[in-house]
Amino acid sequence: MGSLKNEEEMEPIGGESSKDAILYVNGVRRVLPDGLAHLTLLEYLRDIGLTGTKLGCGEGGCGACTVMVSHYNKVLKRCVHYAVNACLAPLYSVEGMHIITVEGVGNRKTGLHPVQESLARSHGSQCGFCTPGFIMSMYALLRSSELPPTEEQIEECLAGNLCRCTGYRPIIDAFQVFAKTDDAFYTNTSSSNLQSGEFLCPSTGKPCSCKSKSLNGAETCKKSITNENKYEPVSYSEVDGSTYTDKELIFPPELLLRKLTPLYLNGFGGLKWFRPLKIQHLMELKAKFPDAKLVVGNTEVGIEMRLKRIQYKVLISVAHVPELNVLHVKDDGLEIGAAVRLTELLQMFRKVVNERAAHETSSCKAFIEQIKWFAGTQIKNVACVGGNICTASPISDLNPLWMAAGAKFQIIDCKGNIRTVMAENFFLGYRKVDLTSGEILLSIFLPWTRPFEYVKEFKQAHRRDDDIAIVNAGMRVFLEEKGEDLIVSDALIVYGGVAPLSLSAVKTKEFVIGKNWDQELLQGALKFLEIDIFLKEDAPGGMVEFRRSLTLSFFFKFFLWVSQQICMKKSTGIPLSYLSATQPFQRPSIMGCQDYEIRKHGTSVGSPEIHLSSRLQVTGEAEYADDTPMPSNGLHAALVLSRKPHAKILSIDDSEAKSSPGFAGIFLAKDVPGDNHIGAITHDEELFATQYVTCVGQVIGVVVADTHENAKLAAAKVVVEYEELPAILSIQEAVDAKSFHPNSEKCLKKGDVDLCFQSGQCDKIIDGEVHVGGQEHFYLEPQSSLVWTMDSGSEVHMISSTQAPLKHQKYVAQVLGLPMSKVVCKTKRIGGGFGGKETRSAFIAAAASVPSYLLNRSVKITLDRDVDMMITGQRHTFLGKYKVGFTKEGRLLALDLEIYNNAGNSLDLSLSVLERAMFHSDNVYKIPNIRILGRVCFTNFPSHTAFRGFGGPQGMLIAENWIQKIAVELNKNPEEIREINFQGDGSILHYSQQLQYCTLGQLWNELKLSSDLLRAREDVKQFNLQNRWKKRGVAMVPTKFGISFTAKFMNQAGALVHVYTDGTVLVTHGGVEMGQGLHTKVAQVAASAFNIPLGCVFISETSTDKIRVQYGKTLVSVIFFLLCSVLGVGRLKLHVKDGLMQDVPNTSPTAASASSDLYGAAVLDACEQIKARMEPVALKHNFSSFAELAEACYMQRIDLSAHGFYITPDIGFDWTTCKGNPFNYYTYGAAFAEVEIDTLTGDFHTRTANIILDLGYSINPAIDVGQIEGAFIQGLGWVAMEELKWGDAAHKWIPPGCLYTSGPGSYKIPSMNDVPFKFSVSLLKGHPNVKAIHSSKAVGEPPFFLASAVFFAIKDAIIAARAEVGHHEWFPLSNPATPERIRMACLDEFSTRFIDSDFCPKLSV
Repeated sequence: MGSLKNEEEMEPIGGESSKDAILYVNGVRRVLPDGLAHLTLLEYLRDIGLTGTKLGCGEGGCGACTVMVSHYNKVLKRCVHYAVNACLAPLYSVEGMHIITVEGVGNRKTGLHPVQESLARSHGSQCGFCTPGFIMSMYALLRSSELPPTEEQIEECLAGNLCRCTGYRPIIDAFQVFAKTDDAFYTNTSSSNLQSGEFLCPSTGKPCSCKSKSLNGAETCKKSITNENKYEPVSYSEVDGSTYTDKELIFPPELLLRKLTPLYLNGFGGLKWFRPLKIQHLMELKAKFPDAKLVVGNTEVGIEMRLKRIQYKVLISVAHVPELNVLHVKDDGLEIGAAVRLTELLQMFRKVVNERAAHETSSCKAFIEQIKWFAGTQIKNVACVGGNICTASPISDLNPLWMAAGAKFQIIDCKGNIRTVMAENFFLGYRKVDLTSGEILLSIFLPWTRPFEYVKEFKQAHRRDDDIAIVNAGMRVFLEEKGEDLIVSDALIVYGGVAPLSLSAVKTKEFVIGKNWDQELLQGALKFLEIDIFLKEDAPGGMVEFRRSLTLSFFFKFFLWVSQQICMKKSTGIPLSYLSATQPFQRPSIMGCQDYEIRKHGTSVGSPEIHLSSRLQVTGEAEYADDTPMPSNGLHAALVLSRKPHAKILSIDDSEAKSSPGFAGIFLAKDVPGDNHIGAITHDEELFATQYVTCVGQVIGVVVADTHENAKLAAAKVVVEYEELPAILSIQEAVDAKSFHPNSEKCLKKGDVDLCFQSGQCDKIIDGEVHVGGQEHFYLEPQSSLVWTMDSGSEVHMISSTQAPLKHQKYVAQVLGLPMSKVVCKTKRIGGGFGGKETRSAFIAAAASVPSYLLNRSVKITLDRDVDMMITGQRHTFLGKYKVGFTKEGRLLALDLEIYNNAGNSLDLSLSVLERAMFHSDNVYKIPNIRILGRVCFTNFPSHTAFRGFGGPQGMLIAENWIQKIAVELNKNPEEIREINFQGDGSILHYSQQLQYCTLGQLWNELKLSSDLLRAREDVKQFNLQNRWKKRGVAMVPTKFGISFTAKFMNQAGALVHVYTDGTVLVTHGGVEMGQGLHTKVAQVAASAFNIPLGCVFISETSTDKIRVQYGKTLVSVIFFLLCSVLGVGRLKLHVKDGLMQDVPNTSPTAASASSDLYGAAVLDACEQIKARMEPVALKHNFSSFAELAEACYMQRIDLSAHGFYITPDIGFDWTTCKGNPFNYYTYGAAFAEVEIDTLTGDFHTRTANIILDLGYSINPAIDVGQIEGAFIQGLGWVAMEELKWGDAAHKWIPPGCLYTSGPGSYKIPSMNDVPFKFSVSLLKGHPNVKAIHSSKAVGEPPFFLASAVFFAIKDAIIAARAEVGHHEWFPLSNPATPERIRMACLDEFSTRFIDSDFCPKLSV
């Protein structure tokens, strides 16, 4: 990064070049030197120290890099302010503009902006990595809006921002206070009519009381989106936009007066950057550089250069060429310049729709709808019309519409000659268009539509918001009246996503022209579409049956829509129930409600305090691993990765890499100073592959260079020659080949399963298979570590993004051959982990430590998103094979279950994941006879690893599948089957643990009541009777999640507490803050212990050189400690009463939802020790403050520092006898969900989610609610959206062993648009947990599985759809229930042309 030497100077063409390229950043003028054309705005900002802007994906898909750009528009005579993705914006593209980053909005020293303050107060920031992006998207909207925005505009502006932690609801709450509407629930009640202390009930929309006192004296809090704390702008001007404080940065006056000039600049590798200001100058450049790429927003070219490694030598920015920016309304249509941004185009379309006759703007309305879902706001703000057209993507959302609408393209050549081409004829092949090397697209002409001419858009994607299409379409028909008939005079039907280019259905067009618009035309057209649109079985992108069915579904929808448009004039005979197919998706604003009691204990415990780091996070001041400044001689690392799933390494040629710019070294297995073998439990992995590679993405070596980009470039030049070997690429292949990890078979038994099946006790016996899909962690902060040496290289320190600093310490010490005492790992916070940074982050740090140690220089490694997703593993896929016996009433009698998980190429934590899956395979159900056999499969994929739930959700999902099948067999609702089989107090589980304090029945009944389950089912039934093509479904699902590490020795924690003489407290503990609020809860424990305000407690960074575990001085304890070290077991329990505290950083990973229990108790132990020492002094004097007491104790030489320690009591499970108590207690919960699906496309949305959990007496109910919502939405992704596609037998179009879904462009986590319309969370009241600190319960993982209520509600809706065509039998539905799986399960006359009734889309398992 940074300035590089200039390439040779280019002679100016057609104008004078600017002497100084300038840029204002947060009000500061900066001169941009030549030689930086290769840099993005994000790289530049981070290089100058503005690290609040984050790199999340590098492809404009997550929004973490969002900044605001302001420039003066001389045509509009005002400044425009808009959000952009800094990761895609070329640095020189913003020359002469003002950039405001999150640091320029507000900070802790000068004060927070209302946007920042509102988000912090609303608990809208958890890990905080995505937070600056959300702040900047909202800030840009406010600055650009003369009037306060609507709620719809707010949600639309955030569509390009992703969050993995919060579930979005608190973010929406935080920003809706800026909306102009005063009725958050869309009722007629205004806040002005509410009495003090009232708020609107989310159920009724009427005032109701809140914060009432319950009978037991606890405070009850029921929160929803209220109308308090509304913000209004204090001023507005044409230059500065809307301002909300007097500290807003103004638009720099210099930029108002500055004349725009051409730019001719250079970049690394001979890259040249031009900015012409006139069309003739542009065409001269095009003549000189015929292969030059024209850019405006760089949203396509940037991805090609960054991710596809395509090297373009000349880039020409055409954003300021007036002739390309025309936007004229004419009598016969709309003229649109090729450089017009999509946001500008959308505004123009909306304007003409409001101003012109309705029949003229049918195509405009279609474009409005298509652009709305085209991409995130940041992309639409810079992406231009011409770029999208000329890219000629086969899945372009707009090109089918240009073609269908009869648009004409104006093309200009270098001599100024202009020719016109119909859009229909412009696209020639895959990314080929009718342009010669000397031509460019000048403008587009879109004609107005005529009476009885209809244009309609269609699109189906994996995710509604900000996603590329699976299939899209543009359709137009022009009807003429002939007597009583409406005859098709002209038509055009164009599809995207079914061919290498946007494809016109020519035969279908020829058939429909001249035909009457009736059912006969429909049936004939459908037959011709099958001929026009043909996809081979191995077509790129897969989903062949789904894509073909969508072509028919879209035309059917078009037929119904047109029929509906003309129904006022002509009778079409369309049943009313069919019109649901034409209803557009209208999303209401999200309505959230949180209901909990506040049980205060001392000054802070029990209070809904905001996250301690929230104000740092909303201002961008919170530091993450990659934000750590690099020393001047620091190096960047990139990994050399295997490209084969299974192969022998024949040779490694690094000669070309060594000649790469900035190269500083390459390190292979032979260079590892210590042991090259690593592993989380067993050392079955190599740090750097030696002879064989066993997956794509296995690390072969590491390259270091002066910049991140140079390191990646050099690593890509390393040539590895392979001899390919057979690969195992699925669980089934592993089972067939008996490919299992050694010693990984486990078995649990209770009762006699075989006898039960054979004795005739069972009225019915069913069997089946369940395929459970995986999931990518998609933490917003990629894996990152900075490693450096100290004391002439004798010590190694690192700052890492990890949940397990001990793992990093241990791995680095091992591969370097150093004692652990000379290796230190520090972690301040991480930007999300979810299990993905528990073990799989350690080998990355270890790889970087080798060059750092050998070169005695700092080395930073930060993985690109695609590499991170490819090599670090995901949630395990599972295969479950079950046999279940039950009575005719539905009571369970026996379960015989085989489960297999896909571990990948190393064991990692897969055996522990399998064990927890086996523990949770009963979910909450009494099963007298049970046998579970589990195996861990070895496959040629990267090692899979921990993920929120740790196997529990997979085991429970298998269970709920056979519960649902039993319901179908007995023709009952699944909730009936669930309820009659519930476990309760005293139930003995299949691993011999007895349930205590079981609250399942109570919370289940409360949920039934609050959700009104019976009424909901009846309402859904009535809706389904009245709507043929939209169906609703409901489901209610329980969960029981065991709390503790299942490895007994890991259930321990240490902490250090220091009290200072000013009354403040410093706490250090072994847990890692990753957004879950661990530090906040621990601080609350300390604050309440000392009866001081929360602000007096500070939590230090987590570091392996600070946390102490007590060991004795006796010889036996020393031997015991050394033995633990030798065996690699650092967390064994040892009781020693006498002894000194030694620095032994053996902390357990922050995982298993147990961290608050463990570290909270350890901190409390330390606090109680200090309090005991202080008590004699306190009793002698009446101190007015804690500070006075601390000072007095200090003066009396009382130790104000203590080490606390805690072990979870009475737990342990013996796999030899299959008996014991693996869990300390259980967290119970249940969820109700209602969904609506589009049976023709597979699209769905969650109308309602109602969740209740028993969390005892919550330490911080606001943080716990945030964890529940975040877990639920993440779980929603797992069950319904997020599909991993690997190169396997199910996806032959992907190279073997490769991950196709390796970034936000192809892998879709839930966005704001996927949040349930009504999203309610309740905590069970009045049930303290006697097993954990302050009667609380763990929360991180238990709510995750409750999202399966959405999955089974989807299946409920599909059942209703299948019943329409007489299919009442049970059918399998694998997760995720993507649009493909939903649509293909909804059998009808369109899908059955391509599939049988038992068709199941393939899944990588």
